[in-house]
Amino acid sequence: MEQATEAIPADPTAIRHVLLDVLALPEWNEAFLTIDGPEQAELGARYALQVRPGLAGELQYTAVEADRIEITWQVPGFREVGIWTIGPDRQITHTFEQSGPLATVLRPAYRNVATIRLARLANRVRQLAHTA
Repeated sequence: MEQATEAIPADPTAIRHVLLDVLALPEWNEAFLTIDGPEQAELGARYALQVRPGLAGELQYTAVEADRIEITWQVPGFREVGIWTIGPDRQITHTFEQSGPLATVLRPAYRNVATIRLARLANRVRQLAHTA
């Protein structure tokens, strides 16, 4: 399991919006090439997912709460459960756990990924605030 926490100076509603904008996840998460499915994030809905290097699978929101969003995605040989927690003082914690034979092989490449994802989330929130 990997975990990182970062203060993101933005309204928690804006952070939730980015995390729940499912079809735009590939715009700030480089692992995702495409996501297809309902435009609004739906708890339990299965989204078709294409990841680097071209593997197909699915993504699903498994929890959507006021301060916690859980996303599970999988491709053959790889499964990830990622949790985003919005804490006090705009502290965002991202935790994820991966399983499967492909996850074992890729584990070294995922070092510090929680920190990288938090930075990308913060950048995305900033980008959207500037275009609003």
